[in-house]
Amino acid sequence: MTTVAIQPTGISTADVLAVARGTAKVVVDQAAVEAMATSRSIVDGIEADGRPVYGVSTGFGALANTFVAPQRRAELQHALIRSHAAGVGVPMPREVVRAMMLLRVRSLALGRSGVRPLVAEALVDLLNHEVTPWVPEHGSLGASGDLAPLAHCALVLLGEGWVLGPAGERIEAAEALRRVGLRPIELAAKEGLALINGTDGMLGMLLLAIHDAAHLFTMADVTAALAVEAMLGSERPFRPELHAIRPHPGQAASAANIYRLLQDSAVMDSHRDDIAHAVQDAYSMRCAPQVAGAARDTLDFVRQVADRELVSVVDNPVVLPDGRVESTGNFHGAPLGFAADFLAIGAAEVGAIAERRVDRLLDVTRSRDLPAFLSPDAGVNSGLMIAQYTAAGIVAENRRLAAPASVDSLPTSGMQEDHVSMGWAATKKLRTVLDNLTSLLAVELLAAVRGLQLRAPLEPSPAGRSAVAALGAAAGEPGPDVFLAPVMEVARAVIAGPDLRTTIEREVGDLA
Repeated sequence: MTTVAIQPTGISTADVLAVARGTAKVVVDQAAVEAMATSRSIVDGIEADGRPVYGVSTGFGALANTFVAPQRRAELQHALIRSHAAGVGVPMPREVVRAMMLLRVRSLALGRSGVRPLVAEALVDLLNHEVTPWVPEHGSLGASGDLAPLAHCALVLLGEGWVLGPAGERIEAAEALRRVGLRPIELAAKEGLALINGTDGMLGMLLLAIHDAAHLFTMADVTAALAVEAMLGSERPFRPELHAIRPHPGQAASAANIYRLLQDSAVMDSHRDDIAHAVQDAYSMRCAPQVAGAARDTLDFVRQVADRELVSVVDNPVVLPDGRVESTGNFHGAPLGFAADFLAIGAAEVGAIAERRVDRLLDVTRSRDLPAFLSPDAGVNSGLMIAQYTAAGIVAENRRLAAPASVDSLPTSGMQEDHVSMGWAATKKLRTVLDNLTSLLAVELLAAVRGLQLRAPLEPSPAGRSAVAALGAAAGEPGPDVFLAPVMEVARAVIAGPDLRTTIEREVGDLA
């Protein structure tokens, strides 16, 4: 079991993954405790002076000019959390909520939010005791950050709201805290606002998506290589000198992967010197690195955005070391929304070109002597015909999801918040696009394995042999039709998991 220490300098993507998806415990470093205490002393000084400061001695949003008496400022913070916990819909996944809570602790620990250390430590207690707030999917506009989702998290600190049970059921927060021996906390001035003014939900989803996309883009090179091999395609377009003359780094990395994966293959050797072989392969084969590589370069940009956000102070107002408390717009989610929409476009196209290769593998007029729909007895049997239907439907859905959310905006809060980012929607749909990409690559994996099996007795590449072995128990040998859905579920698990890539890399070396 690992431990993630929250420093006043922030945390890493690996820390987020370890807490969101793993079993890592969280501790707040003493330096972060001191940074928060120093920040809190400034807020306490403002309280003593009676100065009007947004969120400390005033209302919120359109009520920013409404003065709140000192004796009602704690009540103000509690009311804020209750009113903003207004989400609806199914609960967000556990990993998203845990990432969001950890990132809010990270933001508070930077020492610019004016909260007492006990507030951050209360969130850490929820993480370490596996108490996951029930956060509905709808509610955030990505404007003043993820107000509603973060409010649902903060409400649990007060002993109110709901918690996600082990079987997905909804549990009253007071009961969930009691079971693990935790007590509700009372908020002081500024603390309610500091708990909800942040991009932590969308950033958490983006970090999880970056990790998943990096794996899937490598697996897309694997399935593309297997499909090219099964269709008796050429390896020549993937040679490094052809990509050095168009120096996009992602393209070069993808081409290098595919070229390496096609080596040591009797299937490839069988037609390499055949003068009747096609002079040029179809775009879906020949241009695989150009599409997947562009997606890789997009991912690099998105990673830069996320890395910058990980070291950013995202709150409003912020407490500066010189004693000033200043309003900012740093909670606006545009940087994350733009990045998520861009990555969704790239991921959607990686899936779209994979589906085109599946279609070629199944079409007897284009698959270079493979049987129709990869069935040895087509007619009575339909082979993978409907698997391609499934892939086509998913491609169509991804095209709809690739339409950017971040170009939309609806004004809120009496026109005070008159432009919003929709960053929560952008990152949420990105996760759906990537889940869909997993399914599309699973269909291509299955089709390519069937194609390689049908090329017997020719021996496939090491990658091909590994893929056939990975699906062998579920897919069996080509023959009469079988119940296909369970086979596709296995193929999805193979694409999503690390084992096939690990096996292939033992044979051919590390893939980019």
